[in-house]
Amino acid sequence: MDILQALVLGLVEGITEFLPISSTGHLIIASQWLGMDQNAENKAFEVIIQLAAILAVTANYADKFTFRHVELWKKVILAFIPVGAVGFLFSKQIKALFSPEIVAIMFIVGGIVFLIVERFYKEERATVTDVENLSYKQALWIGIAQVFALIPGTSRAGSTIIGAMLVGLSRKASAEFSFLLALPVMLAASGYDLLKHYHEFAGESFMPLLVGFIVAFISAYIVMKLFIRFLAHFTFVAFGIYRILFGALLLLVM
Repeated sequence: MDILQALVLGLVEGITEFLPISSTGHLIIASQWLGMDQNAENKAFEVIIQLAAILAVTANYADKFTFRHVELWKKVILAFIPVGAVGFLFSKQIKALFSPEIVAIMFIVGGIVFLIVERFYKEERATVTDVENLSYKQALWIGIAQVFALIPGTSRAGSTIIGAMLVGLSRKASAEFSFLLALPVMLAASGYDLLKHYHEFAGESFMPLLVGFIVAFISAYIVMKLFIRFLAHFTFVAFGIYRILFGALLLLVM
């Protein structure tokens, strides 16, 4: 992997990880465009840039990491349990689902779901506008919705945001809970991949890893802030349309 490839993939990861548009799908397309194989070395690189995205969450929400917010983190852990359990028990079946066609189809399906939800969603009826105030029951339902993200191309952020909106959270609160919920999910996934591919890091040059990490961190940090500002004025309709168009494009070029 060279510096340019590391820069592009780090940027793609940082921009797409916390938006409801599937970072995995975009990384696959970007890797193919750059002529890169999905080998063990590149998988190890993906672990590094995912860890950078995790660090961006902690940087943006550093004030949440105090004992005053223990109740919030209990709800985050509760929401993590469904996807953690299903992912662990059915990991082989989930991997078998992967194909470019499924990724493309789920992009389109997810886009349609966003358009349908936005058609009937009323922000003024949201019962939770501050992420601190969601209930354990709401957190559990959001966690159940996140299980759909195990289908390639669905988007973890998209699943959790839709789930949160359906149980009464505002768009902003839905996005923020999705950000926080990314921490245990990505730590578990990255930790597993790190153990699985740790020996590959010896074969990777340091500079591409460093470039990818820094670019992914900075871009993820900025995108999270801009995303919250965006939601103060706009809906998720644009993301729904984008998903449908991107999925259709994937089907055309495959």
